[in-house]
Parts: sequence; C-alpha cells; structure tokens
Amino acid sequence: METTSVDLGFLEPCEPWLLTNKFFRSKVGGKPAWLELKSLPKPDDLLCGQCSEPLGFLCQVYAPVEDKDNSFHRTLYLFVCLKAACNQSPDSEARTIKVLRSQLPRRNEFYAYDPPDESTESPAVKSPVPLCVVCGCRGPKLCSRCKSINYCSASHQRLDWKATHKAMCSEEGITTASTTTASSSILFPEFEIITEAEEYEPKAKLSEEENMKRQMAELERLKQEGKAGALDDLPEAELDKYSADQVEDKTFDKFKERISADPEQVLRYDRGGKPLWLSPIVPKHIPACERCTGPRVFEFQIMPQMLNSLNHDQLDWGTLVCYTCEASCDVQGYTEEFIYRQDVLNTDTAKQ
Repeated sequence: METTSVDLGFLEPCEPWLLTNKFFRSKVGGKPAWLELKSLPKPDDLLCGQCSEPLGFLCQVYAPVEDKDNSFHRTLYLFVCLKAACNQSPDSEARTIKVLRSQLPRRNEFYAYDPPDESTESPAVKSPVPLCVVCGCRGPKLCSRCKSINYCSASHQRLDWKATHKAMCSEEGITTASTTTASSSILFPEFEIITEAEEYEPKAKLSEEENMKRQMAELERLKQEGKAGALDDLPEAELDKYSADQVEDKTFDKFKERISADPEQVLRYDRGGKPLWLSPIVPKHIPACERCTGPRVFEFQIMPQMLNSLNHDQLDWGTLVCYTCEASCDVQGYTEEFIYRQDVLNTDTAKQ
C-alpha cells in the first residue's frame, strides 16, 4: 500500500459544543460555525440562483494554509439548494450550489492565540451580528410583533411561525419557552469530519496488447449476444471509441476502483492536486479568482457517500468539486469560490 497526497474524510458523531467556531473543526450539518464573525455573508449571497430560496448549509472544511500568515485559520463553507427541482435539473447558468472561503491570521480579534481547552465544555464565540434562528446565517429581519427573533428571509420566518413561533410570540416579547424549532426541517444531521491519509495500491496497468485482447473478447461476447451491430465492421483502432455504449465507462471504473478500499469516504482533500472524476464530462475552464485575478486550484471534493447521512432524498449529485484561489488571497469576511457538480454517466446535468 502507498500513502497518497490525498486526505480522506469520514463522518463521526461528536459532542455539539466541540463543533462550534472556537474549536476549528470540519463538520457536516447543523448550523454554520462562522469563522470571521462581523462580515457575515448577506442573505442575498446565499440564495439559490434558480429558485431564489435560501440555500441550505451542507458542510464546512477547516483547511489552514500553513505557509501563509493570513490563512492560519481558514474555513470553506458549502451550501446547496434543498429543492428537488433544482437538484434534478439544474440550470447551467444558475448557481444552485455555492462555496465560500473565510480566513484569519493567528492573532485576530475573535479567537485566542493558543488553542482552547477541549476537556471542558465551553460556549462558542458569539457573533455581534444577529443570526437567523432557523438556519444560523445572517438574520437582518426582526419579528415585527415580539421584536425578539431574527430571520434571514421571509421564507424562514414563515417556516418558524408555523412550526413554533406563533404560539410564543406576543407584543410583550416571547411569552413561552419552546424546545421545538423550524430548524429541524431544513438542517442536516450534524457530524464531525475526521481525516486520515489515503492508502492506495494501484492495480498493475495492462499492456497495449492485453488491452486489445480484452476489447476483442468483449466484442466477441457482444456478437454472440447479437448486440455488436455496426461495431462488427469497424477497424480495431476504432473499437475502443465506439464501445463506450456497451461497456462501463473507464473513468467510472477508475472512480469505483479507487474508492473501493474506503467506501465510507465523504471527502477527498488534496489542495493543488487532482480530483477523482467519475465521468469524462469535466469543466473546460476554471475561472480565475475574482479578487486577485490569480488562478484557482483544486482543493477538495464531496463524495456521493455523504448523501447517505443527510436524510434528505431530494438531494443528488455524483461529486462536488471545489476550486479555490491558489494564493488564498486576503479577504475581509467571506468570498465565493468555484464549485463544479459532476453527475453520474449518461446525464447532461454536470453543472456549476
């Protein structure tokens, strides 16, 4: 077995207080553990480009860049649309998935210079910005009646009103305590993402002669089954090109073989490396960073196995591939990076 440059991410149950911002952990689900606490994304920045509804928080990846002082703390946040229509038929021009980057130097105004004590429960560092009670994002809207609860949008306010707030709201403020919340209907189950180095033993590559023998054997099988059709008349050099409709795609075979040793992986992290594609349909161009105009590089991808833990059957993807600014340029608050959704074979919905 060989250790590769890839770190694999797996889901583990974790005490919720350890997944708050001050402990700098990667996680799936719950509410975002915001890193920079003053310049949070505006609600309009987190709307689906197709249906204009608030995106749901999927996960965050804590990924400091060791050789850069400005990125001692660095977290990437991934948001997805929760509507089935936007996941099944995403518009090529609409951004139904978004990824944000935030980073801080070690000495900053929010967190202690040294790591916190993880042996004793302690609260998160509170943001001075009001947060939506439903999703945990910036909440500039205030309940006009009780003036005690904040929301990011009218849709989340309506959701909370029906779920619990109607029974506890009055002009005098909150009248009753409630343990229920509308959040349970839109938040994913919360897990920590732990990582470990990938160990992989590549299979020996077949020689050109062995490849040709395999292709000819496959063609002979198709002939016997009466499925060869026009392939029977093609020269050998063209067989490989036209056999894709009859046999599994080589790219997908490679994808399955690579993850077979660690089938529970939900994340592959390899900043500056290469993604593991499951289809030949890949982005033709990765846009430059809008802030510094420098190139973006691959950083991580979310694997389809993550879907199994979300309890949300309206979501679907093959893999979500994230590219970020190679220089991890300075940002005040949060900036959007590039995310590419690649779907399974025989679809035309691999979109940004």
